[in-house]
Amino acid sequence: MPTLRLAMAQLDLVVGDLSANVARITKALSSAEDAGADLCLFPELAITGYPPEDLLMKPRFVADNLVALREVAAATSRCAAVVGYVEVAGESSTSGEWSGDGGGTKPPAILANAAAICAGGSIVGTYRKRMLPNYGVFDEQRWFVAGTGHYELYEIGGLAVGVSICEDVWFPDGPVVELGRGGADLVVNINASPYSHGRWGERLAMLKQRVNQAGCALAYCNLVGGQDELVFDGASVVLDRDGSLLAAARQFAEDVIVVDIVGGSTNGSRPRGLPVVHVSGPSPMREPLVGPTIHSPLTPSAEIYEALVLGTHDYLLKNGFTDAVVGLSGGIDSALVATIATDALGADHVHALSMPSRYSSDGSIADALDIAARLGIDVRIVPLDPAHEALSSVLTEVLRGPPSGLTDENLQSRLRGLLLMAVSNANGWIVLTTGNKSEIATGYFTLYGDAVGGFAAIKDIAKTQVYELCEYRNSRPGPAPIEPIPQSVLEKPPSAELRPDQRDDQSLPPYEILDPILAAYVERDRTKPEMVAEGFDPDVVDAVVRLVDVAEYKRRQLAPGVRITAKAFGKDRRVPITNRYRAEDPAVPTAPASGAPSGS
Repeated sequence: MPTLRLAMAQLDLVVGDLSANVARITKALSSAEDAGADLCLFPELAITGYPPEDLLMKPRFVADNLVALREVAAATSRCAAVVGYVEVAGESSTSGEWSGDGGGTKPPAILANAAAICAGGSIVGTYRKRMLPNYGVFDEQRWFVAGTGHYELYEIGGLAVGVSICEDVWFPDGPVVELGRGGADLVVNINASPYSHGRWGERLAMLKQRVNQAGCALAYCNLVGGQDELVFDGASVVLDRDGSLLAAARQFAEDVIVVDIVGGSTNGSRPRGLPVVHVSGPSPMREPLVGPTIHSPLTPSAEIYEALVLGTHDYLLKNGFTDAVVGLSGGIDSALVATIATDALGADHVHALSMPSRYSSDGSIADALDIAARLGIDVRIVPLDPAHEALSSVLTEVLRGPPSGLTDENLQSRLRGLLLMAVSNANGWIVLTTGNKSEIATGYFTLYGDAVGGFAAIKDIAKTQVYELCEYRNSRPGPAPIEPIPQSVLEKPPSAELRPDQRDDQSLPPYEILDPILAAYVERDRTKPEMVAEGFDPDVVDAVVRLVDVAEYKRRQLAPGVRITAKAFGKDRRVPITNRYRAEDPAVPTAPASGAPSGS
């Protein structure tokens, strides 16, 4: 049986940085050539980076992407390459405004999300993505047309290879199965599949089903790296035609893996029902590979933590920030964010402000200093009281009395935001916010105060998960034996410390009760009656749902952050701010909730 040597390059590419992307692609292609590979795979839209979004409205960007593709094609020799790019599939029938009700400008041409098959210095074939996702974080039907027409195979290294792109593989009767049934020995699938918790196992189970249906080997090459709120986890895999794992790349890191795939079937050569384009025949004699590369998946907590580190690292560095500053309160959220930042950037590039008020405990100040010392980061203590007293004096005349209650609590929080932004402006450091998903969901944060900043590292992490991740990070093996997060921080009751003896559970249900309700309402879109039917306390559900609903306008003003769940605030969840739908027992109509959200 002929054997195809396959290389898969999961790369961390940058949207819009065409020349740098070409350089990374051609460098990986050279490594594949050196390894004797017949074929090298690159991620979906590798030329442009994914997702390019409305850069596709710029004719020059699309044209430059085609020039970049030709550079990659020119760099190929015997080793073929499958490279994702944007294809001009035709000219727009009209120009200027859309004819529909939505308004806005049309793309400059009819575009396709495509894969180029390159070899011998030229482009020998093109495949257009057929299944265009238009849900969750995906809007591909906004920019692309779906591929149609007949499929074809490519003879590479003596094997018949079918090409597909990302969403194509998720459909039981979709392109991958049709290519397999048409005679492919191997179907390759290039991807930009975003990470969410548990995605590795879901993908592998689905891929095994496709192999069983298609009857051939399957190679899944995924993008890696952070892009705005999305994190791509890599974790590329190759499955043999019996569903066994031939190779598995690392998660959350660039990787190039090489594997040999034997053609044919248990009964000899597979019948070819599809046309075959010849690219290369069986390879000459070469040294066999030492063994398969199979990286084991990370544990659940390790997987989430590494996603947070990679997402933070890439957002900052890809946007030109070398350093970050964090408000270090001595609480568990800021401790986790400071630790993530240190792992992402290095201790020399992370700075902290401890901004104690008259309500801050001595323990919180000591804990903030302890965390900074354990991490080896720069920390500066900036007492809040002088600024608080001065601004309170100014406001006393404006308010016809000294600020009190929620006004005074938010004043302190906003002063902290002001200090952080001043340090950011003076030094060019980005401010990392420290709010978690439980707080963000319920509106338990202060606009222009603790919510201020450029990136929200734990925006999609529930409070109970914050504790789990801190425990994980403390137990993670590494060169430094010291635990970065003190036990005193893990054990203290959560508090904003904006009034005497304040605790979070005075304003919110305990987090172990709150977080499952939030997961049901926000991530699974359950209504109040459905949650009560699942066993949640009706009064607690009523209170939590109201908090979530009235805080929508606050969430729209928050910094982007790493997406971890299958439904994060941001691109995933698009609930209107002006919204009076409240699901109740249909026999009992109710008036809409009213009133201002607390902590605004």
